[in-house]
Amino acid sequence: MAAAVLVTGVGGQLATALASAGRTAGREILRLGRPEFDFDRPETVVRTIDDWLTRRRLSAVVNAAAYTSVDAAEDDPATAFRANRDGPARLAVLAAEAGIPLIHISTDYVFNGTKGAPYVESDPPAPLGVYGASKLAGEEAVLAVGGRAIVLRTAWVISPTGRNFVRTMIGAGRKTSHLRVVADQHGQPTSAADLAAAILAVLGRIEREGWQARFGGLFHAAGTGETTWHGLATAVFEEAARHSIAPPEIAPIRTADWPTRARRPADSRLDCGHLAEVFGIRLPPWRESLGPLIDELLDAPPS
Repeated sequence: MAAAVLVTGVGGQLATALASAGRTAGREILRLGRPEFDFDRPETVVRTIDDWLTRRRLSAVVNAAAYTSVDAAEDDPATAFRANRDGPARLAVLAAEAGIPLIHISTDYVFNGTKGAPYVESDPPAPLGVYGASKLAGEEAVLAVGGRAIVLRTAWVISPTGRNFVRTMIGAGRKTSHLRVVADQHGQPTSAADLAAAILAVLGRIEREGWQARFGGLFHAAGTGETTWHGLATAVFEEAARHSIAPPEIAPIRTADWPTRARRPADSRLDCGHLAEVFGIRLPPWRESLGPLIDELLDAPPS
């Protein structure tokens, strides 16, 4: 068996998906989270990583931990920056000192959504709020350390577990027959399972070929295809109908009709060609991944 992969963000969508993908692939995934690993307590990051490096042979670290409350970040920027910039920077230093790759997960919210076409990695970022700014600062801090750092920007992550749009829609649809969903924000839903598989494929390539300079830097990694939140909601209930869930009426609304504390990019689509060019990886179409996701969600016993 290959050396273990250390994953932060133990209870999150991606960490959970990586654990599942690891079991399928025969990879050992070690998940870390609070309280023993907490970016708000820097000493725990150093102590825990040092402990694992001493006790176990690690092949890589995947940082899936983040402060993701987009609206709350506007009122608590210090916490957002500690989690999304300072913590990842410390993790990058530790991984570089150990000589192992670090894959750091970032977001499409580093862009303002005004380009009018999918963003490539070289496009200048311009976050609209504290969350996006803190994630951009994290990218910059991780890459500034050097080492074997990879930043994967992803978007609209969905899964059968955790807090995400799909679970919110299913819950809301069970309570009401009428929903209002924003129809003028465009992006790419990304299955956490698909992203986890891509991460393991990246690590597998590095292990087979050895580290190369072209493997480092920024990459976009999101589901293939695009839609709006309204389009995603409609697709969710098309799949849920197979489980005898009556679809609610879903009214399309404008962003202006659903005011939030933080501004969202209107069009944050990501061009993922660089990932395909360097690693030969392209995530599956989001619409094809949605059905199995819904099946897993609705077939699971109530929690």
